Amino acid sequence: MVLEASILVLDNSEWMRNGDYTPTRLEAQADAVNLIFGAKTQSNPENTVSLMTMAGKSPKVLVTFTSDIGKILSALHNVAIGGQVSFTTSVQIAQLALKHRQNKNQRQRIIVFVGSPVEEDEKTLVKLAKKLKKNNIAVDVINFGEEAENTTKLEAFVAAVNNNDNSNLVTVPPGPHLLSDVLVSSSIVAGEDGSAPAYVSSGGGSYEFGVDPNLDPELALALRISLEEERARQEAASGGNKTEGGADASSTGAATGSTDAAATAAGGAGSAMVTDDDLLAQALASSQADGDHDMEGLTEEQEMQRAIQMSMTGNDGSAGSANKGGDFDEAMQDPDFMNSVLGSLSGVDTTDPRIQNVLQGFSSASNNTGDKPKDDKAKQDEDKKDDESK
Repeated sequence: MVLEASILVLDNSEWMRNGDYTPTRLEAQADAVNLIFGAKTQSNPENTVSLMTMAGKSPKVLVTFTSDIGKILSALHNVAIGGQVSFTTSVQIAQLALKHRQNKNQRQRIIVFVGSPVEEDEKTLVKLAKKLKKNNIAVDVINFGEEAENTTKLEAFVAAVNNNDNSNLVTVPPGPHLLSDVLVSSSIVAGEDGSAPAYVSSGGGSYEFGVDPNLDPELALALRISLEEERARQEAASGGNKTEGGADASSTGAATGSTDAAATAAGGAGSAMVTDDDLLAQALASSQADGDHDMEGLTEEQEMQRAIQMSMTGNDGSAGSANKGGDFDEAMQDPDFMNSVLGSLSGVDTTDPRIQNVLQGFSSASNNTGDKPKDDKAKQDEDKKDDESK
C-alpha cells in the first residue's frame, strides 16, 4: 500500500454551473471528490488528503491534510462558484502545501479537476510539469467539461510530469453517465494492482452496504462480518441438507422395518425426504387394508355383527372397562339393552329385519359357546318345557 499525501484542486469557476454533467459540473465534481478521498484513505490508513479551490479572488486551501471525511464534506458544501481559474498558480500553491505536509515519508500527489478552459499555453504548462517532476510530485488531471479545447495541452503537461507512470490524465466527455462512474474504474482511483477498492461499487461510487467506512468504520466492519457469517451459514446448511438426506433415509427404513418405506426414503435421498404426512398416509392406508382383509368373506349380517362388536369394544377387540368378561356377554344377550343402544344411534332402525336377525345371531352364538351359565329361572323354564313335551 502506497503511503501518500494528496491534494485535490477543485475548479469552482463560472463554468461549473453548466448542467452537461449530472446534475451540474460542480456537484458531479463533489461526488468525485468523495470517491477519491475514500479510495485514498482506504488504500492506506495513514494517507491524508487536502482540498483547495482554483477560482475566486485567488486559489485558496480549504482543508489541510486530513483523514477526516467530515472536514472534506463540510468544505465542499461551502464552495462558492465565481471567477476564472489560474491553472499554473493553483498547481504551484498545491506544491507548496505538499512541501509542508507533516509526514515527510508520504509521497506527494496533486489531483486537479479541470472543468473550464485552460488559459496557459502548452509551453508554460510543460515548464511547470518539469519542475514538478524534479520535486518528485505526481499529478493526476481529470479533464471534463471543456475537454475538446484542453485535451492537447493537458496531454503535453502530463507527459512532461510523468515519472514511471505515476501521473495520469482522464478525459470524461459529457453524457448521461456520472463523473464518478468513469473515475471508479480509472487509474486515478484504482489500487496498485489495477482494481478498484473493495468498498467502491460500479454504481456511481457508492459504498458497500450504503455505509461510508470512513464515517463509520465499526458499522461497515460489522455489516461485512455479518454478511460473511450469513454466507457461511447458508453454505453449511446447503451442504448439511445433502448429507442428512441420505442419513435420514437409512434411519427411517431401519426404524419402520418396512421394505417399501425404506426403498421410498432411500430413493428420495436426492429429492425430498419422507415427511410426517407421508408416514401418516402410509399408516392409514395400511390400517384400511387390514380392515378390508378382515371383512373379506363375511355376509352382510356378519359384517353388521362385527361392526356392533367393535363399537362396543376397543379397537383391539377387548371390551371397555365397564363391559369386561361376563358383564359384556350378558349385555349382548339383553334385548332391551341392545335395543336401547342401537336406538340411540342416529340412522339406525331397530325394527329393521336385518337388525333383528343380527340380534338373534348374537343370542344363538352365545348359546352355542355354552360359556354363559344359566340362571335358576331360565333352567326352570327349560325343565317345564321338557316335561310338557314328554
